[in-house]
Amino acid sequence: MKLLFVCNLGENRSRTAKELFSGKFDTESCGAYDEKNRMTAELLDWADVIFVMEEHHRSFISRNYPKQYMAKRIINLGVPDSYRYNQPELIGLLKTRINKWLKVIK
Repeated sequence: MKLLFVCNLGENRSRTAKELFSGKFDTESCGAYDEKNRMTAELLDWADVIFVMEEHHRSFISRNYPKQYMAKRIINLGVPDSYRYNQPELIGLLKTRINKWLKVIK
């Protein structure tokens, strides 16, 4: 299964999630608002499941990529932008929330 993780810049939350789950799944991460790690239609097409960290990321996809928005399962993890890359609290939160969803969607 191909998992895409989306946060603001693709540097902290989504990058941590990508690395946490890369051993079991094909994973990628991107930022909704950053040119360097920017999401693309091709990246959204690649993903089987898209995990966004906050609701405004889902809204960004719906406005900018309506075709992919309608075709993909997009899950809001509800992880606020208050964590650093690989912060232990972030790792614990991501593991709990993502594993819960993976049990449902497998």
